[in-house]
Amino acid sequence: MNQLISLLHAGGYSCVIANRGETRTFTQRGVADLYTLYNNDSAFMQGATIADKVIGKGAAALMILGGMTEVYADVLSTPARKLFEQYGVKVSCAQEVPHIINRQQTGYCPLETACGEETDLQRLYQIITDFVITHK
Repeated sequence: MNQLISLLHAGGYSCVIANRGETRTFTQRGVADLYTLYNNDSAFMQGATIADKVIGKGAAALMILGGMTEVYADVLSTPARKLFEQYGVKVSCAQEVPHIINRQQTGYCPLETACGEETDLQRLYQIITDFVITHK
């Protein structure tokens, strides 16, 4: 995990994922990379380890759905931590915050707000899909 965290910071990536000897780096904002990966290559996520800059509840849901087994975040929301714990995913972070803040720093992340209190992964996936389609 320390290698992934170092690569995350050194490369300025949004997240770094390692699985079965392969490491992939990602640069898009929000859940875009995770959503694309889950829909196009979910096999790579199964059993993977990830280091991410910011993880809110939506990102956490995609990581759990994909079968990731160990997660690190520079910033992790409390709702994301609770979801990881509920589904038995090992999680660590540099900082835990009550909610992820939006890009404009004016309120909560709209996707985390949309996820609300939902804990069913399939319903969360539908919320995320609706969000991604609406915000393209």
